[in-house]
Amino acid sequence: MDVAEIEPGLWRWTAYHEEWRNDVGCVYCETDDGIVLVDPLVPPEDAERFWRALDRDVERAGGGVDVLLTVFWHVRSTAAIQARYGARAWAATASWAAVARRTKTVIEPFRPGDRLPGGVEAFRTARRTEVAFWLPERRSLVPGDVLLGDDAGGVRMCPESWLPGSTRHRELAESLRPLLDLPVERVLVSHGEPVLRDGLKALAAALNLRKTGIR
Repeated sequence: MDVAEIEPGLWRWTAYHEEWRNDVGCVYCETDDGIVLVDPLVPPEDAERFWRALDRDVERAGGGVDVLLTVFWHVRSTAAIQARYGARAWAATASWAAVARRTKTVIEPFRPGDRLPGGVEAFRTARRTEVAFWLPERRSLVPGDVLLGDDAGGVRMCPESWLPGSTRHRELAESLRPLLDLPVERVLVSHGEPVLRDGLKALAAALNLRKTGIR
C-alpha cells in the first residue's frame, strides 16, 4: 500500500488488485457532508492497518461515509465499507444494476448532473457505464478507466479496445470535452501515476485536440 497526502483532507492510496494483477489508485476526500471515497480498495496485504487508519479518520471527521463508483468494474471493497460504516454507495444509472449484483447491497443510482455527496459532480464519458468525477473544492478530476497515467508525467486515453462497439478515441475525446472547461489542477487516475499539477494542460494533451479537430 502506498498512501500520499495531496493536501489536507485529500489523499490517494494504491492497493494491489488481484484480478487486475497490479496496483490501482483510490481517493479519500473530506467534505462538508463527511468522507467521500472514490473506487476504494482495501489493500489485502495491509488491511488491518488500513481499517485502523480509516476508523480514526471517520471518527475525527464526523458526518457520513459515501462511496462513489466511476464504473462497475471498480466495486472493489464497496460492500465491506458499507458494512463497517453504514456507508451509502453511489453508481450511475447505466451501471447501477451491475454494481448491485456485484456488491449484493443497496446502491444509490444517480445521473450526471444530480447532486452528489460533498458537492462532487459526475460527467458522462463515451463508455456509457462510466462517469468521471469532478471534486470542485479540490480542483481534482477522478476519471476511472477512460484516462490512464502515461508514465511520462501526464495522462492518455484508454486503449480503443476498452471502448464499446465502434467507439474510437475521437468519440472519447469529444465526450470528455466538457472537462476542459473546468479548472483542473489534478487528475487522480486509477491506473498509473496521477497528475498533481497543471492537470488541465495534461488533459488537453491527452485528448489530442488538434488531431481530433475538437477545437
